[in-house]
Amino acid sequence: MESSQLIPQRIAIGYHPFLVDAPQEAEQIARFLQGRGVQQVISAPMPDKAFRQQIRDGKFDLLIALGGDGTMLRAGHLGAQLGIPVLGINLGRFGFLMEVQRDEWRELLPRLLDGRYRLENRMMLRAEHLRGEQSLGCWSVLNEVVVCRGQFVRPVRLKASVDGYALATYIADGLIVATPTGSTAYALAVGGPILPPDLRNILIVAVAPHLSLDRAIILSEGSVVTVTVHTSHQAVMSVDGQAPITMEDGDAVRVDALPEMVRFVRFQDYGYFYRNLTAYMEQNPAAEDLS
Repeated sequence: MESSQLIPQRIAIGYHPFLVDAPQEAEQIARFLQGRGVQQVISAPMPDKAFRQQIRDGKFDLLIALGGDGTMLRAGHLGAQLGIPVLGINLGRFGFLMEVQRDEWRELLPRLLDGRYRLENRMMLRAEHLRGEQSLGCWSVLNEVVVCRGQFVRPVRLKASVDGYALATYIADGLIVATPTGSTAYALAVGGPILPPDLRNILIVAVAPHLSLDRAIILSEGSVVTVTVHTSHQAVMSVDGQAPITMEDGDAVRVDALPEMVRFVRFQDYGYFYRNLTAYMEQNPAAEDLS
């Protein structure tokens, strides 16, 4: 069901930098919006520093992500910082997070400009890399943080604790700490449960555990998860599929919920999640390359 929302007047369109037709599609969308009275519209590749800085400066009240799920993740991180809603238009193959397909935006954008949409809040996590008492970095997480083996094909020993109390020790390829959004990403691929996107829970799933706890664990949003690495070979951490960060023996990753949320623009009713999930599983676009 739609609800009446603010009508955006300053719209930024961020597109995937390596999709050949993305700049042209972004320009067509920009002209469409301008032709319907939107005061300010810009478009640029999502990684462009000047583009991102304008958004951080609060110059826009809506961000359109043009690409696939990776582009949507980057847009979500950017929009969450200032509470700017994000609308995804799919130019990729999968696009599970995206709301609008390539051939639908001319039909659906007028509803945006009439305020006939709703906002869906998505939980985010904070992941902090610790070496003893020293913090080596802190990241926001929309899908998942993964602590796993590096280039050597050997499992690592990972000790997980919740709120300072020991939970389990895993001998595994890795451990995933995910949001409900991330429950349909890497966590789903390794057999984790599917969580509705509007929940506020933390999910822990092991990757290829060997004689270790092989059941996923769902925690409340107030929990603090710490994953400590014990290994004689390389281990790494990765946030939302980004470049891996090397971890040493004894390093830890501390994960808890962020107060900030990502706000996705939705035109579909609340049952869309399960309809889309069933459709993607029955006709997985990623399997096309294997035929």
